Amino acid sequence: MYEVMTPEQKKSRYAEVTKEIAAVLDGETNLTARMATIGNILHHAFDHYFWTGFYLVDPEKPNELVVGPYQGSMGCLRIPFGKGVCGAAAASGETQLVDDVNAFPDHIACDARSESEIVVPVFNRAGDLIAVFDVDSDDKAQFDEADRDGLEAILKASF
Repeated sequence: MYEVMTPEQKKSRYAEVTKEIAAVLDGETNLTARMATIGNILHHAFDHYFWTGFYLVDPEKPNELVVGPYQGSMGCLRIPFGKGVCGAAAASGETQLVDDVNAFPDHIACDARSESEIVVPVFNRAGDLIAVFDVDSDDKAQFDEADRDGLEAILKASF
């Protein structure tokens, strides 16, 4: 089992991680390096993160996401916009916070151990969707507004 954090503890941890990510990424322009670093730092900063990573908008198939840098067990290779939690975030452009993935319409079980999930759309400076950032937990109801606020701020500042 892992440490259950209060929203206040999560906010504090996100504040620390935000500074660490900004310092490590300072001057790095490569998109893959930025994504791999963000995913790695966040994955190891929170015990409730089971799978952590990016699904990129495929330039050859702009209505599909393709797996990008991630930490954890095998991820799905492709996800169509509108399908599952990641596809819903891509289609809507809004963060999806799901307490029970098994109750989510069209949920895609890339790993059957996933129980809850948060997916944040990632936009470039021009406002174009370039990816979604997906975090799964192997326990229900592990994500809240502190996770939403922390992740949205990190991703907005990083891309």
